[in-house]
Amino acid sequence: MEQGELDALLTAEGLALLDALDPVETTADVARTVSRLRAAGHSPDLVSAVVGQVRLRSRAEAKFGPFAARMLFTRAGVEQATRMSVAAHHAGRMRAAGIERVADLGCGIGGDALAFAGVGMDVLAVDADPVTAALAAYNLRPFGDAVEVRSERAEEVDLPGWDAVWLDPARRTSGHSETRRVAPSDYSPALDWAHALGERMPVGMKLGPAHDREAIPDEVEAQWVSVDGSTVELVLWSGALARDGVRRAALVIRGDASHELTAPADTEDEPVHELGAFLHEPEGAVIRARLVGEVARSLAAGPIAPGIAYLTGDAALTTPFVSSFRVRETLPADVKALAKALRARGIGTLEIKKRGVDVDPALLRKKLNLRGDGSATLFVTRIGGRRAAILADRV
Repeated sequence: MEQGELDALLTAEGLALLDALDPVETTADVARTVSRLRAAGHSPDLVSAVVGQVRLRSRAEAKFGPFAARMLFTRAGVEQATRMSVAAHHAGRMRAAGIERVADLGCGIGGDALAFAGVGMDVLAVDADPVTAALAAYNLRPFGDAVEVRSERAEEVDLPGWDAVWLDPARRTSGHSETRRVAPSDYSPALDWAHALGERMPVGMKLGPAHDREAIPDEVEAQWVSVDGSTVELVLWSGALARDGVRRAALVIRGDASHELTAPADTEDEPVHELGAFLHEPEGAVIRARLVGEVARSLAAGPIAPGIAYLTGDAALTTPFVSSFRVRETLPADVKALAKALRARGIGTLEIKKRGVDVDPALLRKKLNLRGDGSATLFVTRIGGRRAAILADRV
């Protein structure tokens, strides 16, 4: 969004027009809506802004639910914003630690700041980009004087008087639409500055889930988060925000339920097990936190092969930290033989999972030419150094 579009949008006319528009789903819808609004005499900047916002609100529903209908966004802001379900956990962690005033540095369009203010904290929301900060100010306006929004670089913020910092370093190039990832050495603010801040005061720092584990300071708590099957972030908690005796944590959120696994360090893996009656796929947060061994012991299971994060065993057990499957049989790994076997079993709907092999599930599904009314899950992996195809059903 350009400054001219923002200026046109943040007017009584612009906001009223935005709220009056119906959803715009297709390219044809966009063309019709633009033509109608231009014919009604609205400026090009205003038309571009409101039509863009209608489309962004639709995309943002996945993260913000009904709140999206009264928020303003940039394309990059939607992509990078914290989901509300996750932001609620961030806010809960802050409140549990006794935090009453938090500075959100790198607030984006205000996802986390909304959660902090929603549990009664005073919030300073800061973003270096003036357009993004203006949208955050609009999104946070229902909280009145409890929230202050500034456009400022994180390193320049005066922090005395604030109990803790929530820090979301920019991990992509600047911009409101197309951006690209940058190397950790180019994060803004710099990680060295962020870690030094965490040594002086309580800090929660959001990073990508694939962040280099060797770069995680020993004294912080590292918490990986999965939401509905996707691993979405790593948070480093320092000072009073880090829990005693916890250095590794996996938070798993599915729908309205959440479960957490914690440990003082990475846990030791179980020995390899022969394929048993059940196969378990650990959540990504559990794998990233290196707590697979802890989960395996709770299931009386072990990995099917060294370095492969599928667990197997004969016990009819499961846990929120895995997806569990009952093994039907092992099928030929050769594509032609596999296709013949699946057709013979009448399997027309197949979920394909893979680890440790170079397989494109979409391309494999096309080659299998599935037919039938049955459904199953196929695991393509390696056992004993050889490719294996395991047919299973979700428990």
